[in-house]
Amino acid sequence: MGDVLCEELEDLVHFSVTDLPARGYVVMEEIRRQGKLCDVTLKVGDHKFSAHRIVLAASIPYFHAMFTNDMVECKQDEILMQGMDPSALEALINFAYSGHVAIDQQNVQSLLIGSSFLQLQNVKDACCSFLQERDDECTTLYDSASSFLHQHFVEVSVSEEFLGLRTEEVLELVGCDELNIKAEEQLCWPGFIMTEIEGSLCCQSFCRRSDFLCVDLSSCQTEFSRMSLYAAVINAGDSLNVVEVFDPNGNIWERCQPMRTARSRVGVAVINGLLYAIGGYDGQSRLSTVEVYNPETDSWTRVSSMNSQRSAMGTVVTDGHIYVCGGYDGKSSLNSVECYSPETDRWTLVTDMSASRSAAGVTVFDGRIFVSGGHDGLQIFNTVEYYNHHTNRWHPAAAMMNKRCRHGAAALGSHMYVTGGYDGSGFLSGAEVFSSVSGQWSLLVAMNTRRSRVSLVSTSGRLYAVGGYDGQSNLSSVEMYNPDTNRWTFRAPMVCHEGGVGVGCIPLQPA
Repeated sequence: MGDVLCEELEDLVHFSVTDLPARGYVVMEEIRRQGKLCDVTLKVGDHKFSAHRIVLAASIPYFHAMFTNDMVECKQDEILMQGMDPSALEALINFAYSGHVAIDQQNVQSLLIGSSFLQLQNVKDACCSFLQERDDECTTLYDSASSFLHQHFVEVSVSEEFLGLRTEEVLELVGCDELNIKAEEQLCWPGFIMTEIEGSLCCQSFCRRSDFLCVDLSSCQTEFSRMSLYAAVINAGDSLNVVEVFDPNGNIWERCQPMRTARSRVGVAVINGLLYAIGGYDGQSRLSTVEVYNPETDSWTRVSSMNSQRSAMGTVVTDGHIYVCGGYDGKSSLNSVECYSPETDRWTLVTDMSASRSAAGVTVFDGRIFVSGGHDGLQIFNTVEYYNHHTNRWHPAAAMMNKRCRHGAAALGSHMYVTGGYDGSGFLSGAEVFSSVSGQWSLLVAMNTRRSRVSLVSTSGRLYAVGGYDGQSNLSSVEMYNPDTNRWTFRAPMVCHEGGVGVGCIPLQPA
């Protein structure tokens, strides 16, 4: 009686047949092969495969979500499985019944892509293990699977397993610019996550004394609007080149000359009265190219490219040089740092950060470059480090109270501020402030709105939080923080942009 267990407790007896579920699946597989009791047909091209919804839902996370969340397909007799290889789909359906799949040189690529799409992590892991002994093929096939996931992200995101992914897995997936989505809302399952990921709104901004400039990188194009702040904005799925400028005194936004290259998740810096648009993503590749805007001539020109392709990096100016920190090169988060000299038009590598950081907060504070939070594709950080450009060394600093990526960072007086962002489980309105006197972080009054991918800039004794994403909608709104009253108040919303933004300031020269 190897398959029968009896447990007797006083007058209570528990009886079980331990292999009944396994034997039941064998019977269901035989019933399916006989074409009996099947209630759904999966179609790929001219190929059709009959199955039982209950078995697919029980064994494959993708179908569990489809059949238990009142989706249209849950009532359809025939479901079209676009983009899947017929033989791979058949093998994975068989796997749902038998728990067995044969992996070989000929089918490993299609199985890897198919299992990734259906969120069959165990099969995906088995394919990756198979490929580990064949390093030459592993990268190519994994890239193919990743490409398939990016193109079918919306379908993948409805799976229950997607909701159960670890934070690092979600970050890796939604942090990619290649996600095929029409709006950032498609990046979010209710109450779950979006993603920084890379493919949603990003913005950079520039400021003239009391004006802001916004560069909208939707459709991979950029334009400016008149303000002390120039902000470059990137929309979900597209890269914009629209730029608009904000005048804090007049509380008004206006448009400006577009960039020459379409860029999203672009780095923005202002030095010598000029605005630099650095790197980013053009819809196909991460960029190393750089262009500069001259407000006096209202024109863009090209300057030397960085050594590395980067998007979602931190960009700051100190001691007459531009520094770019970390970011994403299309394959992994970066810990490398580059320095640009406008005088020589050259980029040089400086000492690496201690950690790879994408979507971190970067600002100049107390004459040093502080990098806070961000993610490395595996985890979101609360750690902070700073760079001393005189010694070319990085040092650890006091960690933030909360982990954050895609947050805003700015310095004002003797304090450094971080606002909003994403912590792996929610979109944040909360803010923190670091005091150079105490050397500690403390909570700041929260913004009125949750903002991930927010751009934070300081000018004229105030902080401005521009755009972002609140977990449901891309934001065009702007909030201003007054340290004297300890309050956030709304200012005029952007006209051309919505979503994540980056901000910089161009001081106006006296007439």
